[in-house]
Amino acid sequence: MDAARRLILGFCLALLASPAAQAGAQREEALAASVQAALQAAVADQAAPEPIFASADEKTRWYREMSPRLARRFPDPREREELLRTIYYEAQRAGLDPQLVLGLIQVESGFRKYAVSSAGARGLMQVMPFWVRQIGTSDQNLFHLRTNLRYGCTILRHYLDIERGDIFRALGRYNGSLGRAEYPNAVHAAWQRHWAYTPVSAPRTASR
Repeated sequence: MDAARRLILGFCLALLASPAAQAGAQREEALAASVQAALQAAVADQAAPEPIFASADEKTRWYREMSPRLARRFPDPREREELLRTIYYEAQRAGLDPQLVLGLIQVESGFRKYAVSSAGARGLMQVMPFWVRQIGTSDQNLFHLRTNLRYGCTILRHYLDIERGDIFRALGRYNGSLGRAEYPNAVHAAWQRHWAYTPVSAPRTASR
């Protein structure tokens, strides 16, 4: 068996062996042309993911606090750092709290990069494939770390804008369970219990 076939087989076995993702199903809706254009621009940007912190000390402190919390799931320190850097960058870029995004990933996929839900949602942030058709390009892979986080954060920001900042309703839309409290409560609990963080000084928000 050649290397490519072994890789594909290993990927398929990993999917079968993984517990089911806890995602619901984001619902496909028609987008206004202006909204579609804005979302397309948001997912297309390929700038290097370098988070903006209030200071070098704040950056060091945040990584020092977050890294041990992921050590069991990601034993490789370099992999943890890449994940945390990308989460912080994409959350900040979308105007989201990185701690909220960490809580959402915990509930949605348990930090499993190749998680697939029964509805077909994919990756860390359990993004539905129809989003690629609506606002992306066919070569974008939702199992790719940065692509998945870029889509997930962009979509959650979109839902927050629709709900005028109401995080509970935005989370309900994200999970396809709008009107039910279980999912927003679960994300909020994960956010506060496992990923709470108090910066020394207020972080700068990336321009949108």
